[in-house]
Order: sequence, then C-alpha cells, then structure tokens
Amino acid sequence: QVQLVESGGGLVQAGGSLRLSCAASGRTFSRVAMGWFRQAPGKEREIVAAINWSGGITDYADSVQGRFTISRDNAKNTVYLQMNSLKPEDTAVYYCAATPAPYARSSYGRRERYDYWGQGTQVTVSS
Repeated sequence: QVQLVESGGGLVQAGGSLRLSCAASGRTFSRVAMGWFRQAPGKEREIVAAINWSGGITDYADSVQGRFTISRDNAKNTVYLQMNSLKPEDTAVYYCAATPAPYARSSYGRRERYDYWGQGTQVTVSS
C-alpha cells in the first residue's frame, strides 16, 4: 500500500512556474515507478510525465516536453514536477500515481498501470 499526497498547486500567470510535490508513505517508495497525470474539466485524465524507480528514465507528453521536468528524491520519498513556461491549457487538476510494476516506455502513460493515486492538486494558469 502506498499513500500519496500532492501539494504545490495554485494560480499563476501564463509564462510563470510552479513546482508540484508528491509525498509518499507506506510501501518502499524507491521500488515504485511514478507518474504525474492531469485532468481538465470535461476531459479525460492524461499522462504528463513518468519516472522509473531510480530516476534514470523519464518520459513526457509531447504537450509538456521541454517545459516540465519530473524528478524524485528517494531519500525524501517525494516526486516532483517542475513546470515552467506555463500556458492556460495547462490548467487542470494534477495527480501523482505510483505502480510497483516494472517501468515500461511502451505503457507508462496508461492509467490502468498505476495502482495508487493521490487526491490531486489544482493548477490554474491565467492568460
């Protein structure tokens, strides 16, 4: 069992930055792959970024490539999402998720691969 708590969301102007954090407790954090997803009103939840257990492999959605950076600190049981050059279309509730399954670049974006989810944090980008 893994418990996840996101923080760091808020209101920011277009072009600004935010850093989201996801604190994990329970099962050994360093052995799970992590992902950040987001869901805008009226839209499906979509992958934003994912990272393997060691932090050595990361993947990003095309829409955030070059603007967002996912990282993790296993000593602190925390995964981060640094978001730069934010756009109004980045407005959504952001969720972190964890899976004990081996990281796979072919399927890191599939919601069904993740067993544990946080409650979400709202990010609003004004134009």
